[in-house]
Amino acid sequence: MWIIPHVFSVLGFLLAVFLLSRILREHRPPASTMAWLLAIVLVPYLGVPLYFLIGGRKHRRLAARKAPLYPRGRSTGSGVTDAQHAVERVLVTAGAPRPTSGNQLELLASGEATYLRITEMFESAKRSIDISTFILGNDPSGHAVIDILARKAGEGVRVRLLLDGLFAFRSSRKDLAHFVKAGGRLAVFMPLLRLPFRGPANLRNHRKLAVADGCRAWAGGMNVAHEYLGPDVFKERWIDLAVGLEGPVVADLLRVFASDWAYATREVLEPPADTPRVPDADPAMQLVPCGPDVPLDPLSDALFSLVSQARRRVCIVTPYFVPDDALQRALVLQARMGREVLVLLPAVSNHGLADVARRPYVRELVAAGARVMLVQDHMVHAKFVLVDDGPLLLGSANVDLRSLYLNFELGMLVQDAATLARAERWLANLERMSLPADAKPAGLSAAWLEDGARLLAPML
Repeated sequence: MWIIPHVFSVLGFLLAVFLLSRILREHRPPASTMAWLLAIVLVPYLGVPLYFLIGGRKHRRLAARKAPLYPRGRSTGSGVTDAQHAVERVLVTAGAPRPTSGNQLELLASGEATYLRITEMFESAKRSIDISTFILGNDPSGHAVIDILARKAGEGVRVRLLLDGLFAFRSSRKDLAHFVKAGGRLAVFMPLLRLPFRGPANLRNHRKLAVADGCRAWAGGMNVAHEYLGPDVFKERWIDLAVGLEGPVVADLLRVFASDWAYATREVLEPPADTPRVPDADPAMQLVPCGPDVPLDPLSDALFSLVSQARRRVCIVTPYFVPDDALQRALVLQARMGREVLVLLPAVSNHGLADVARRPYVRELVAAGARVMLVQDHMVHAKFVLVDDGPLLLGSANVDLRSLYLNFELGMLVQDAATLARAERWLANLERMSLPADAKPAGLSAAWLEDGARLLAPML
């Protein structure tokens, strides 16, 4: 009977070698590669099954099953800066749509303004509503939004609602049943119970967008839940950003939704018609989808390109700050060259592991001359990158390894004087709410904790 354990040992060894080779081919950040290599080599009985469950990153079969995210060959919009032209070339070669001009953009800097925008958009819809969100809360805001969607579906409006499988449990089953009974279409992206057949559990759809009648849209970092948005001021509401949109970029948003919907339901939607320019509107925008369904890493490439090209300043706002080595090195070098590098983070986020993992990066930046500020008494969930006087990068992606290399994300590169002016005021107000980060060296026990969090962060 000794042969059976021997066979299993040989098979296990060959499987581990295969996985090690696969990990090295996936072009991960070095920290992520090292974490998985150590897990598989040192604890193979845990590391191997864990990799199959949550270890995948780019999936050719998954991407092949999804509809293309954008039409090829569309001409570049006008009205963009030389800096954006350079980043545009990087993004288009990585799989992002080309920029469009003639868009109308409203920066939504509060949960109350966002709630008003989306509810008015849904209430006025005559033909269709398409909405995708990571979280639909079982709370007053979530109840109110799903009630509007159910009522519009009952009136004959075609309503499609796409939820990510991880947080679908946060939604009210009663509300969702009422929505479906009223005629709404509900789909769950990568349901947890079906993951062995559809992809690894770590690939989550973190995109947030909504389109009404194919011409008015909303997108950004806010989920549909009370801590993000609502009709009234809520003391515990998180600081976040979203945008209201009209114009050619709306068609790009619809293509992203159609691709995700087709993957979740296997229903191929008709390609959306190009949305017309808004008269007298100038804002230029470039949509940046990123994730396992895109061959390269457009958001990571965009961040690195923007930071590297900065000539005066780099401003970053993010809830979780665990950059890859290249981005961290670019920020450090910009600070050492005397350029303003400002990073604003929540003093305490809703993810303790991320707070611990960010400490070495924060200390290194402060030592190089950067300013790292911690926003007091508020959770900051906004995703915001401003380089020099533009462009401005907004969207759903955090500056961490999960958003940049694992999740399905959606970024928006904006070049618009009015939006940039409002963004500057928003940034200045956030800085007034902040205190400098403590950059004291970590003690021995804290250093061990940080090293462990830093090792685990790329895997989570």
